[in-house]
Order: sequence, then structure tokens, then C-alpha cells
Amino acid sequence: MRYDPLFQPYHSNRYCITAVNGMVATGSGLASAAGLEILRRGGNAIDAAVATAAALTVVEPTANGLGSDAFALVWMKDKLYGLNGSGYSPYDISLEDVRKKNPEGMPSHGWTPVMVPGAVKSWQRLVERFGKLSLKEDLQPAIEYAEKGYPLSPFTAKMWESATRTYHKRFDGKKEYAEWFKVFTKDGEPYHFSEIVKLPDHARSLRLIGETNAKAFYEGEIAEQFVRQSSRDGGYFRYEDLKDYDAKWVDPISINYRGYDVCEIPPNGQGIVALMALNILKEFEFKEKECADTYHKQIEAIKLAFADAKHYVTDIEKMSIDYKELLSPEYGAYRAKEITDIAGTPMHGDPHKSGTVYLCTADNEGNMVSYIQSNYYGFGSGIVLEGYGVSLQNRGADFSLKEEDINVLAPHKKSYHTIIPGFLCKDGKAVGPFGVMGGYMQPQGHVQTLMNRIDFGLNPQMALDAPRWQWMKDKQVSVEPCFSKDIADQLLKMGHEISFASEGTSFGRGQIIERLDNGVLVGAAESRTDSNIAAY
Repeated sequence: MRYDPLFQPYHSNRYCITAVNGMVATGSGLASAAGLEILRRGGNAIDAAVATAAALTVVEPTANGLGSDAFALVWMKDKLYGLNGSGYSPYDISLEDVRKKNPEGMPSHGWTPVMVPGAVKSWQRLVERFGKLSLKEDLQPAIEYAEKGYPLSPFTAKMWESATRTYHKRFDGKKEYAEWFKVFTKDGEPYHFSEIVKLPDHARSLRLIGETNAKAFYEGEIAEQFVRQSSRDGGYFRYEDLKDYDAKWVDPISINYRGYDVCEIPPNGQGIVALMALNILKEFEFKEKECADTYHKQIEAIKLAFADAKHYVTDIEKMSIDYKELLSPEYGAYRAKEITDIAGTPMHGDPHKSGTVYLCTADNEGNMVSYIQSNYYGFGSGIVLEGYGVSLQNRGADFSLKEEDINVLAPHKKSYHTIIPGFLCKDGKAVGPFGVMGGYMQPQGHVQTLMNRIDFGLNPQMALDAPRWQWMKDKQVSVEPCFSKDIADQLLKMGHEISFASEGTSFGRGQIIERLDNGVLVGAAESRTDSNIAAY
């Protein structure tokens, strides 16, 4: 891989960060500091990841919370492990009942799209298997932020203000959202940049989680409030939904792309979309990054990959095919032949024929973690557990209410899931973790960032800073304001419907850590947002 740490053709005031003892990269300086504090206390990369994840539930509640889901890829002692911390729907939910109450489709807010949260169980499982400290110790920095307060950062403040406007328009006066207004506003007004935010109920829950090793969340008093509030406000949960839940260790999936093993979590996550796209793109040679043909083929490959994913991907136990068929070299070559010089309308193939936070950590023992956690749409479902500050995700919003769809709603089922951590290896050794958060932008961000690194030799920070595009639907593609107008015009002539996004529109938020052959860590953080790297 070509590597020039100083050459930066894209507008940025950042260079790569280097360290040797430990590194934490995420979207919040305070959360990165929490992870670094745990490293200095004797924790390893896994402890630092959990500490950072917990801190993010406090300092960036606009994107995640204690009611989040999570996925992780862990490099430990020369092996990569995967953890699926996504939740499932309640045992008592009914397609017929939900469809009757919501004839226009699956709702995005309220109790109906809430799934069993998996993040807290994921913390427990990560620390239990790989950590050097206790869960209680790892949660201490987050508890201090929640109790003593923290100043709100610019990007998070912007998201907070936007969410508050939306919630006022949609949920004022509705009792199930009353706790959200109580916890996350000041008498109905949003918190603003630099204001001190305190979340005492959140701190209480973190303490309970630490003291009981997460048992309070799934079997104790937090679980009891969860079920009590659900029953009162029209949800479908019972105690067994939480008690029976566990995060699941899984084998990562991967493809080899130009000598590098690109690793993702298997379905129900959408990491397979990035792999399918790269499996198609490796059939082509790319000599130049900034040209219409390169962007055209990237966009077309992503469209084909999403078409397959939306047709086939759901809870892995309920998929109609073996996902490995979608990643075969033969199928990648078959789909590549469908790409012409004109923008196409994506259709799924037949393989038999041919609102998120991301973080990564590394320590001086060689351990590395790629971790992602999310409430989905902004604050999630809008439901907050009274007295505990737990904001719940709305991952069930991705379920279909059409019986013929593979991702149709059913009891005790995992939905198609957008959050995906990534990890790069070469010749059996870790290169490092990477991720780009942002809903359906995530696999698109993975593909663009990896190609920037592997095909075009950009260093990690350059790879993140480069202008991004996002396929929206059909032939519609949104590009950043800094995207080349000449190339956009050429793509228009090829049949793409190109639109320049306004400033501030999210094209994902990414982080990268790589380990060089001499053990030096090289980190890069998203220049579009509040991202930060803490290292020593």
C-alpha cells in the first residue's frame, strides 16, 4: 500500500496521528479521552472500546444510548473475532396487529419499532472474554460525565437542536414521549453548543449496570421498568424478551480485495453490501481516482450490492439463501458484467446463476477493536425509560410489513441492520479497524474509503477527507459540495441523476487506525464533524 503521510490534496487541517502505546478514535473528544484514561489505568483495547462506547451514550445521545444495538470486530492474539449485539423483536409482537394499527407501514418512532437493546450485553461480553478490567471500572469515566456534566460539542449541538424541533412538531403532548422532553430538553428548549449537560438518571443506570455486570439491565430493575412502561404505553415487551437476550459471537465474513482481506460482520448486518460491491469492483482496474469512469463503476457496484441485500438479507437464520453465495468470485464477476457505460436501475440478481457512533481502539499488546453502536434515527424511538435515562433504539423501523419480503416483521426476529464495523488484514496480520457511520451510507463509505487507501494510495486521513458521494435510490446520487463539477457533469451524461448536497448534509463520519510493521499506530479522524483521536 502506497503511503505518504503529508500529501493531502483535499481541504483539511488534519494530518494522521501517530502513537505507540495506545490510541482511541471516535466522534467525540471527551469519549476518546475516556478510552485513553482506561488504557492508562491498565486496560487494553477492549476495555478502552467499552469505556468509549459508554461515554458516547452520555456525550452524544443524539446518535446512541443505553438502549442501542452494537457490533464489534476484535483482533486479539492474531485472530479476528466478531460480536453481533443486535436485538430482536418482542415475542408478543404480531404482523397482523402492527399492520392493522399502521396501515401505511412500519412506524419509525414510539414503542412499536423498539427491539431488545444489545449494546449493554455487548459491553459485558467483550469485557468478560477479552478485558483486563471489570465492567464497573470501564464505565467509570462515563458515569463521571453523566453526573458532573460535560460541555456540548458543536456537531452534537446541531443534531440536538434539529431533533428537538422535530420532536416538538411530531410528539408534543403525547405521553409516551414525555420522558424524552424531560431528560433531553430544558423545559422544552434544546441544549446548545458549550452548555453543560448533566444526565443523573443515565449515571444511575450506568452504576447499576457496572455493579451488577449488566444484570440490572436485562433481569433487574431496569428491565422491570422497561416492561412496565411498554405495557402501559402500548408496547409488546414482556420480561422474557430481555431475560433471554444475549449478544452472539460470530465468525467475521470477508473477501480478498487486491491482496487485502476486508472483514465485516455477517448478516443481519449490511457489511455484506460493502463486500459484494468490492467483489464486483475487483473485476476492474482503476488507474485514476478523479475520473467519471471510476465513480460510475463504484456507484453501479453499490447499486447492485444494495439490490441483492434488500432482497436477501435479514436475520441470518431466516435468509432464503446462504449468504456466502453472494460473495463468491463467480457471482462478483457475473454482476460486474452487468455494468455498462450507462447508469442502470438496480435489480437483485440470482447467485445460483452465477441517526450511529463508531470508534476504534488499539493498545501496545497488538489488540485492536472496531466497534459501532446506534439508536438509529437520531435519538432513536423517542422512548426513554422513566427514572433511568435509557433512550431506546428503533431498529424495528427497517422491518417490512409485506409478507412476501424477506425482512418482514415477525416475533423474536432480527431486522436488516445498517450499522457495520470494518477491519482490514493482509497476509494473516492485522492492518487495522475502520468504519464510516451513517445509516445506508455506511457500506458506501466503506467502499470509498477502502478504495482510496488500496487503489489510490491515499493515507488514512486523506482517505477520509476525500469528497464523498451517496447513492440514494434508482439513479439518484447525492455528492458533497466539494465534489468536482466537471466529473458531476460527465456522470449526468452517463445517466446518473446528480445533485449537490447542501453544506452540513451527512455523508458519514469515519475513523481509522492502522498498525505499521514497526508497531507504530497511525490514526485518522473525520474532519467533517467533532471527531477526535486520543493517543499516547
